[in-house]
Amino acid sequence: MPIKDEFPAKDSDYLGGSSDGFVYRTAFAGATLAHSFEMVGQFLMEEGYGDLPMPKDVNEMEQFRLLTRNKQILMFEDNGYVHNPVKILFPMDGRKKKTLMLEIYNESASNHLLRFHRRLSDQS
Repeated sequence: MPIKDEFPAKDSDYLGGSSDGFVYRTAFAGATLAHSFEMVGQFLMEEGYGDLPMPKDVNEMEQFRLLTRNKQILMFEDNGYVHNPVKILFPMDGRKKKTLMLEIYNESASNHLLRFHRRLSDQS
């Protein structure tokens, strides 16, 4: 069953990622950043999120990268593309240039929007 229809339970592993019941997190690391981006798109399609707007290609995706090395700023800003309930993020470790992090937020969880916009902790 796709994530959109049945969100993974707390402390569960699903297709290489993990869920705390509020957020499902996984990483995609292909031979190139473009390949990783394609894998994220395919995964989202298979998991019921094919109708979400996304960057058209990896070049557009890179326009969402924060151009800072200041780790303090990266702690408070999402470094990548964000469209509720999905975040496609560049890793904070700049050495992982071919990796994309995917976060899918549980839309049926209480306080979903606050959690998505980082206004509420995962423990609340």
